[in-house]
Parts: sequence; structure tokens; C-alpha cells
Amino acid sequence: MIMLTIANITRVFESESGQVEALRNINLEVFDKEFLCFIGPSGCGKTTLLRIIAGLDKPTSGEVFLEGKAIKSPDPERGMVFQEYSLFPWRTIIDNIAFGLEMKGEPAEDRHRIALKYLKLVGLEAFERSYPYELSGGMRQRVAIARALANDPKVLLMDEPFGSVDAQTRNFLQGELLRIWGETRKT
Repeated sequence: MIMLTIANITRVFESESGQVEALRNINLEVFDKEFLCFIGPSGCGKTTLLRIIAGLDKPTSGEVFLEGKAIKSPDPERGMVFQEYSLFPWRTIIDNIAFGLEMKGEPAEDRHRIALKYLKLVGLEAFERSYPYELSGGMRQRVAIARALANDPKVLLMDEPFGSVDAQTRNFLQGELLRIWGETRKT
């Protein structure tokens, strides 16, 4: 089954020196449970494409569809993990993971149960009541992944999620990501 369709996406940015074409006529079909990576040099449009898929940016032309429905804005069906740590410093780890569930109006008991499930999935259950500043960079990124997964998105988008951690941590987290994907089979 086709989960995601990228149809003739072009994205042009305006700059002081003129137009910059970040993407031109991008077409792709992504199947359910498929694990896919966009690879290319810095500045080639990978982040722009992910932001369009997430509904955080609009294409200049073309459309993106999730299960045949046009993507017009962000929604919980697409989870996003950013390059930078995007955790709320004033919230505990468990509350950071539960944030999206809270925004969706889930009851507190359900939020805690679901958040704890994903905290365990990323191996950080011992840090439930900790704050982001008390965790290493790699641990913070695992919390960000847990938060994205807690909303049970159909598609999980990750924009260089391990770019700001050291090589040893990156290798570990890449293995963890494959393990998590093996358990969840998220597209």
C-alpha cells in the first residue's frame, strides 16, 4: 500500500540575489512500513522536503499526499524529529513525551501510560522525572523520538536527528533507531 506520494514538488525561495530553487519536480512513492533515507550534500533540499511532507512548509508547486489525502498543514499523522533538541526545558522527560497527547486532549492517565511505553522503548524509563538539562545529547534525542512516536503517527520524519551528537553516540543511536523501527514498523 502506498503511504506517501510526492507529486512534482518544486520549492523556490526568494533571496536578495534572486530566486533559489531548492527542489525541482520531485516525485516519489513511499510504501507502508518502508524505511527510507534522503541522502545528499548540505543545502540540497533534504530538510525542505521533510518540512513540506510534515506540513510545516508549502511547496511552490506540486503536492504531497498521505494515503491519498493532500497534506496542507501539520497534524499528528506525521511525527517530526528535528536536528536540534526540541524539548521543553521546564517539563520533565515524561511530560515532554506526553505533550502531543496532551494537545490532542488525551486523559492524563492515558497520556502517562502511553508516554511511559515509549520512554521504555527508547530505554530511558529510569529518567522519567528528570529534566532535559540532566540528560546527555543522545538521551535527549531518544526522548524526542519517543515523543514523536507517542502520537502514533503513520509516518515518522527525522531531519539529521543524530547530527549534533558525537560519532560513538551516533553509531549507538543508529542501531537503536533500527531496533525501534523493527518493533514499530513506522514508515
